[in-house]
Amino acid sequence: MSTAEDTRAHTYDGIEEFDNRLPNWWLWTFYLACIFSVGYWVFYHTLGVGNLPIEQYAVEQAEAAAMLEKRAAENPVTRESLIELSKNPAVVAAGKEIFQDMTKCALCHKPDASGNIGPNLTDDYWIYGNDPMTIYTTILEGRQPDPAKGFVGGMQSWKPFGSMFVQRATAYVLSIMDTKVPGKAPEPNAKQMAKSF
Repeated sequence: MSTAEDTRAHTYDGIEEFDNRLPNWWLWTFYLACIFSVGYWVFYHTLGVGNLPIEQYAVEQAEAAAMLEKRAAENPVTRESLIELSKNPAVVAAGKEIFQDMTKCALCHKPDASGNIGPNLTDDYWIYGNDPMTIYTTILEGRQPDPAKGFVGGMQSWKPFGSMFVQRATAYVLSIMDTKVPGKAPEPNAKQMAKSF
């Protein structure tokens, strides 16, 4: 049984509470955390010397993207590499996110790729061809209208977004090829083509 000196003065339902002193290691940990928080606030919020975690994350993501772009530039894009990417679920998911952005591909092709201003990309009718490298080139370089050849429409170049962006978008288009989503009728100058891979 504890003595009155060892417990707090109050009781509750006959339960007494010990009044033990906190261990020194715990107190020093608490004091150091308080000192650290003041230093952290001054360093990041008052002086603005360092990047906050979300800003540092953005910097690291930009560096990683630049490294991936450099690596992509060193490895030429081939028909086989694009077909391989179209079978990679993570790459296709990233391409789908790019494609369904209403400020990018979905603006002209709709989020389901059934065609709006641009053609339906899920049928088997293609204006420039359905070979993986042709699709990649179309997305990368864009297409200019050429009324003499019957190409009245055009497509902007997505080259400024980088090779990885274009490869992911291409992988997604290849993955939805011949899924036959009902949509826009084939363009007058489009040719029916079987899937070539």
